[in-house]
Amino acid sequence: MQVTDLRPLGDLDRAQLLAAMPRAEMGTQEATELVQPIMEAVRKDGAKALREFSERFDKVCYQPLRVPQSAMDEALENIDPKLRAAIEESVRRMRAVCATQVPEDFHTDIAPGARVSQRWIPVERVGLYVPGGKAVYPTSVIMNAVPAQVAGVESLAIATPPSVDNNGLPASSILATCAILGVKEVYAVGGAQAVAMFAYGALEEDGTVLCDPVDKITGPGNIFVATAKSLVSHMVGIDSVAGPSEIAIIADCTANPEWLAADLIGQAEHDELAGSVLITDDEQLAQKVQDSLAYRVPRTLNSERVRIALEGSQSRIIITTGIEQSIKAANAYAAEHLEVVCENVDEVIAKIRNAGAIFRGAYSPVPLGDYMSGSNHVLPTSGTARFSAGLGVHTFMKPVEVIEYDEQGLKDLAARINTFAEYENLPAHGECVLSRFIDDPYNKQTLEEQEQQAGLL
Repeated sequence: MQVTDLRPLGDLDRAQLLAAMPRAEMGTQEATELVQPIMEAVRKDGAKALREFSERFDKVCYQPLRVPQSAMDEALENIDPKLRAAIEESVRRMRAVCATQVPEDFHTDIAPGARVSQRWIPVERVGLYVPGGKAVYPTSVIMNAVPAQVAGVESLAIATPPSVDNNGLPASSILATCAILGVKEVYAVGGAQAVAMFAYGALEEDGTVLCDPVDKITGPGNIFVATAKSLVSHMVGIDSVAGPSEIAIIADCTANPEWLAADLIGQAEHDELAGSVLITDDEQLAQKVQDSLAYRVPRTLNSERVRIALEGSQSRIIITTGIEQSIKAANAYAAEHLEVVCENVDEVIAKIRNAGAIFRGAYSPVPLGDYMSGSNHVLPTSGTARFSAGLGVHTFMKPVEVIEYDEQGLKDLAARINTFAEYENLPAHGECVLSRFIDDPYNKQTLEEQEQQAGLL
């Protein structure tokens, strides 16, 4: 791995720290040029275009595109019992955490006859994307569907790529997970075309509805899926425009270098663009991690993918002047996953402001969150954890305020509201209120007298 030594640079300011952080080169312009025609074709031709793109990109097209319930039931019946047990335990833990995330409605009585309430309302229909490229992710079904179900979403659809190895159906482990969760609407559609299907809806060639449009699209995917989500974000909600997966680890001399190396490799296994970053104030620890990587990388199953990711510009060992600079570097990097493995771990975590999820201590590695900690593994990437959060029940709900004033409550504010309206040159705003209490709000010559008579002043 490449090394960035911050020690000779002194006390870096915020801009310098942000510039020093490694990032993957995304090539978003090229992706946009490829994705836009796909989106337009699906918007125009619906199911016909979806089938053409499945044959072109996935080398298979399942007929029909919507997976029948019988296929999901069969997948569940034939699933490895050990995998089923793991899925069910992950679901149980996720539901337990999600149940505590459901926000409560509340109201505030501001004055007599003046109340503002807030209701949390579930999104009506959502489209959940489950990737299936270099690996198959039944856990992504769990991470998307369970919080949506707990939030109370009434209409939930999943799209996931067809598989050559499963006769054009999506991977059987994904279908079995859908069956366990009771998800009925599943499409053998992947990539940018799945996002287009969710955003625009899609008709069959005979004019019947294949898929209704959704209100929000969530779920991880490659750069083409992320680009497609970005292109439709003006018309449907999205969780985020996710980049490649990433890990940062804050470690000091107390950390086990073998475990750190294993954790960096585990993240690099996702993708050639995955980011693995070690932040430490211990140069000797950094060297021990390098030595361990040299031994481990050639021996892991996906060694070539791991090697490319670890040698890429998005991965780095960052040497700092001390734990305070390590914390600053971690906050600047704003990792999707942040492991904290050091002395005084709680003091360090208390100073972390930017991370998708924080993994505390040596026995909380990132794969715990990937699979069954009860936390969600759909997290902000590419530094967006500085201003956004991971998927949760809140993703599938929206706060709506209810304003309720009685006659006296409005009367007490009428003149002041009119003052604002006149100042902003929107007199009809004021007239809306005044009309409820005086006869002629348009007669400005007698307006003050009318306000006095009505008791508005």
